Amino acid sequence: MKPTSVIKATLFAASLTLAAPLAGTTSLALAQDASTVVAKVGSRSITNADVDQAGKRLAQQFQNVPEAERRARVLDALIDFSILAQRAEAEGIDKTDDVKRTLDYLRVQALHNAYFTQKIQPTITDEALKSRYDAQTANAKPEKEVKARHILVKTEDEAKAIIKELEGGADFVELAKTKSTGPSGPQGGDLGFFGKGRMVPEFEKAAFAMEAGSFTKEPVKTQFGFHVLKVDEVRDVALPTFEASKEQLRNVAMSEAYAAAIKEGRASNTVEILDKSLVVPEQN
Repeated sequence: MKPTSVIKATLFAASLTLAAPLAGTTSLALAQDASTVVAKVGSRSITNADVDQAGKRLAQQFQNVPEAERRARVLDALIDFSILAQRAEAEGIDKTDDVKRTLDYLRVQALHNAYFTQKIQPTITDEALKSRYDAQTANAKPEKEVKARHILVKTEDEAKAIIKELEGGADFVELAKTKSTGPSGPQGGDLGFFGKGRMVPEFEKAAFAMEAGSFTKEPVKTQFGFHVLKVDEVRDVALPTFEASKEQLRNVAMSEAYAAAIKEGRASNTVEILDKSLVVPEQN
């Protein structure tokens, strides 16, 4: 199949979702003034702005097309869309109930997206995000991580025997290599650094209660068996910087702003669901 045919086949599916939210921007820059007509298809004029808009919406389909010809490919796709659209109008397909419902849905979706882009997104400034970051980190304390090793065995008696060997001066790493049944055994039981929430509760509780250089005096039982732990190091984990946190903060802020706009809109409008089976159950 020729490259042009591959592109056009891909655009078949894309044409069905042309009014979907913009997934991102594209490098298709306006070559001339936005209102300049660059092509005509029957009664329809296609402008630079039309090509730019379509380029944004079809960015994924054209991502492998050389940039020098990408704009021409987008225009070619718009011509194809326009040809079949005009045929549909000529044959009255645009007057059918199903198509009218689809057009109405796409119009509502496009307005919804435009409101979010023009009215909600601009309120999420870097200054607002910095204030949110400062408030969240003002009283936050650094979390701790421990670097630990363990020896995993099947029975409590085995674990107690290992603890006696350690108390007698045996090397933890060598015991782990020869006696641990866990996957970290060959590495001397090394688990590396981990924070809270990474290990099973019994293991975590024991590890974070220990000082660096110490090993457990009693076996720690978990669902995997009996562990003998040794903590090599305890360290504080620095809080993430604002730059590292900014995009996550932005996503949360936009989600909250969107929810607030929807809540206000529902409160100021009359919303009545006549089919009670379609009412979304309240969440606790």
